[in-house]
Amino acid sequence: MHRISRNGNAIHIASVGHALFAATMVGLGIFGLIKSDFTVVWQGVPKSVPAREVLIYFTALISLASGIGLFWRRAAALAAAALLASFILWFLLWRVRALFIASLIESTWSCGQTMVMMAASWVLFAWFSKNWTRFGFATGDKGVRIARLLYGLGLIPFGYAHFANLKGTVSLVPSWLPWHAFWAYFTGATFIAAGVAIVAGVFARLAAALSVLQMAMFAVLVWLPIVMRGSLNTFQWGEVVMTLALTAAGWVVADSYSNTPWLASRASDSDYDR
Repeated sequence: MHRISRNGNAIHIASVGHALFAATMVGLGIFGLIKSDFTVVWQGVPKSVPAREVLIYFTALISLASGIGLFWRRAAALAAAALLASFILWFLLWRVRALFIASLIESTWSCGQTMVMMAASWVLFAWFSKNWTRFGFATGDKGVRIARLLYGLGLIPFGYAHFANLKGTVSLVPSWLPWHAFWAYFTGATFIAAGVAIVAGVFARLAAALSVLQMAMFAVLVWLPIVMRGSLNTFQWGEVVMTLALTAAGWVVADSYSNTPWLASRASDSDYDR
C-alpha cells in the first residue's frame, strides 16, 4: 500500500485507488451542483418522488463532502461511512426497485454499478475506522471481505450485459480492431470470470487488477476517441463519467489485495491491515 500522510489533520492518502476515488467523488459532487441534477452514480430516482430536488443536492453534497473528507486523516472514517451508508440506502431504495420494473439488463447493470461504488466505500471505511469498535462487523478484515464480495458480484452484471446486448456492445468496439463480436464476447466473459474469481477468492488479486485494467482500457479505447471527436451525446457523457468512476472504485478494491500474491487462492489476514 502507498501512503502519504502527515500529523494532525494533514492530507492522508492510503493508496493510489484511494486518491483517485476521492478525487472522483469530489468531481461528481461539483458536477452535480453545477448541473442541478443527479450524476450518473446517483440516477434512478423517479420524477414523481417528493422532494426530488432535495435528493439531487443531497447526493451532490455527499459526494463533494465525502470526497474531500477522504483526503483528511481525522475525517476519512466519517467520510467513508457517510458515502457507504448513502450507497447502501440508494441500493435498497432504487436499485432493488428497478429489478421489478426495468429490463433485466438495465436493472442488473444499475445494481452492479452501485455495488462496485459501495465496495470501494466499504474498503475505505474498513481501513480508516479501526477505532469504531461498535461497528466491528463492518470494519477491518470482515469489512474488506464484504467489500470484495460486493465488488465481485457487481462485475457479473457487466459481463451479462455484453452477451444480452451484443449488438450494442459490438457497436462500441473500435473500428480498427478486427473481430468485433469476439471482443464483445471476450470482455463479457472476462468480467464474469473476474467476478466469480473474486467471490471465490481464487486468483482474486489478479482478477481485481485485470477488471480495473479492462475498465480503464474501455475508457481509453472506446470513449476517449469519441470525446476527442466531440460527438458525445448526453447519454454517452454519462457513460464516460460512469466508466471513470467504476475504474477508480475498482482500483480501491484492487489495492486491498496489495499484500496478496498474484496467484494466491486465498487472501491472508495481513491483507486487511491498513
